[in-house]
Amino acid sequence: MDSPSLRQLDIFAQMVAAGGVTRCADALGVEVEQVLRDLASLEMRLGYRLFDDLDGAARLTPAGRKTAQAMTLLSEDRPAPVEEAALPPQPTPPSLPQPATLFPAPPTVPEGPARLVITLAAPPPVFGHFQDALAAFEAANEDIAIILDLHIHTAQDAAVALANGRADIAYFYALEEPEDLKSRYGWSEPLNLYADSGHPLARADSVSRDDLAMTPMLSLETRSGMRDIIDAALAKGRVRNVMPLLESDNMFEIIAALRDGAGCFAAFGTLARDLGRMSGIKRLALDIPLPAVEIRQAVAPRAAEKPAVEALAEFLFL
Repeated sequence: MDSPSLRQLDIFAQMVAAGGVTRCADALGVEVEQVLRDLASLEMRLGYRLFDDLDGAARLTPAGRKTAQAMTLLSEDRPAPVEEAALPPQPTPPSLPQPATLFPAPPTVPEGPARLVITLAAPPPVFGHFQDALAAFEAANEDIAIILDLHIHTAQDAAVALANGRADIAYFYALEEPEDLKSRYGWSEPLNLYADSGHPLARADSVSRDDLAMTPMLSLETRSGMRDIIDAALAKGRVRNVMPLLESDNMFEIIAALRDGAGCFAAFGTLARDLGRMSGIKRLALDIPLPAVEIRQAVAPRAAEKPAVEALAEFLFL
């Protein structure tokens, strides 16, 4: 998962270990406010909440547990091909389905029936879109464990993960159907530009490409998978693609720069949703819309050997 900053992921891992904001801050030697800001920035980038009750004994949300598990897998030197594996059976109350594995302990082989492991690869915000559906599928299929790979973003990423056995199902970003990967269209998310409400472009009734050519851009860092698809969409939409004024995966830095009138920022999906809800930030009224970002689903060729994989792919697609 290379999108959020390493610092934010380190703080998330420390929070999992510490179990509370104060203990996490003490362990890292930083202020509590810094921990809270970095966690909020990470959650905004991911598109979902990681913890409940940060003011007390911070508890991982179901999505937070899945993310912690994915971080553990990604910390390994080389991902192993995913096959049917035996995982510990998890006692699950009927109304409270829980993830199949917990962080940071690795799975062990129990004295009992094996569980079928399905690996789902997707960008983190896409996982956030169907996290409830995953929980429901696991609750209804106790013999299946779903693990995540959260560093897939492009069609090329998905093709490699599916081909080498690292993933059974992959969701990825695209601007059109890729020629070399069989996939199906899931949904589209509009790409928009945002600026401080006092910025001249934010006050304009219509913003042209010439107007944008004279306005600095703020961007996510180059190693971000979202940055790649945003740059491709801007280029396709004939928006100049030059070195941005600011590159950061810390959303508080981006928001502060926006509110200082430093330029405009392109976003889609949950990130765009959260920006659109913030006071003092406005979506630009472009005269020609930017290309939308497609979310597409692809399934490994060997999925026919695992009926549960095809069942999950259909369940998430509905």
